[in-house]
Amino acid sequence: MLKLAIDFGTAVTKIFRIGSGIVLAEATCVSIRKETGEIRAFGNDAKRLLGKTAEPTDVIFPVYEGEIVNERYAIALLEYFLQKVVRRSFSVEALFCVPCACPLASREKYMRVAQAAGISRVLFAETPYLAALGQDLSLSESNPVFTMDIGAGKTSCAAFSLDGIIAGLTMNVGGNNMDVHLIDHVAETFNLKIGTLSSEKLKNTVGSLIENDNQSTIVNGRDVATGKPRSVSVSSADILLPIRIYVDKIIEYAELILKKLPAEVSAVMCKNGIYLAGGVCMIAGFADYVADRLQMEAHLASDPQTAVVLGGGRTIGSGALVRSICM
Repeated sequence: MLKLAIDFGTAVTKIFRIGSGIVLAEATCVSIRKETGEIRAFGNDAKRLLGKTAEPTDVIFPVYEGEIVNERYAIALLEYFLQKVVRRSFSVEALFCVPCACPLASREKYMRVAQAAGISRVLFAETPYLAALGQDLSLSESNPVFTMDIGAGKTSCAAFSLDGIIAGLTMNVGGNNMDVHLIDHVAETFNLKIGTLSSEKLKNTVGSLIENDNQSTIVNGRDVATGKPRSVSVSSADILLPIRIYVDKIIEYAELILKKLPAEVSAVMCKNGIYLAGGVCMIAGFADYVADRLQMEAHLASDPQTAVVLGGGRTIGSGALVRSICM
């Protein structure tokens, strides 16, 4: 049986195959014809159409804030991804990466979608565990770990050991919130209307939590007053506020978790620090900013975007880890 780890994310789906490593990373979206619901494009091909299509076409994201919101398109998209990485003759066992404290109803949706897409056996593991394993941390019953995974739609934060989660939560805050706020901020500050793809690119290019960072980039859009195309130069300092608002909110939740920990666990956290994963953590100065706010060392994954699915791959390949952490 072929074993996969699947991070079916709000923005990007990543698949790890035992023996091959990460074999797919594509946008979690489809483009459809509005009148009929017919799918026209999948994955990255569909995302390229975002904001650029004619009226009859729409771009759909079937996973929103870590939750499957459209099972029909989720099934079709997962089938498409599986066809790219698995030959039809193979039966598949897949571990799905799910947010901390993922409710049973959400897991049942994942189960229905996975089975309809042709997966034979389905397992689930929460992202805090996987974020740690994806950074090659050793988990035990006696050595608690504190991790934070910040994706496009959700942030999962937890202190845990192999014995279970001591304190943790998932919040509906992530990179997409920043992108939406950036669109409004650029319109208010520069009188320039930009789209979702431009906002995401702006965040990824010059987004920074470093005071007085002087990186800048040219952003293209539509003049709010005249409606004509226009370009402006936007610096890291120009967009610091809308980024910091959401990072501060995430840190507030992390502080809530720390306050719930028993004294002995707090002592371990103080010594070991927090381990960071997820695409948002790639914003310049992110780890230093978190470390300063929480007054503890912050360890950034070598590749924050893939840490969770790498942890999933490590788990699905280990019978002991499957028995210990899978739901």
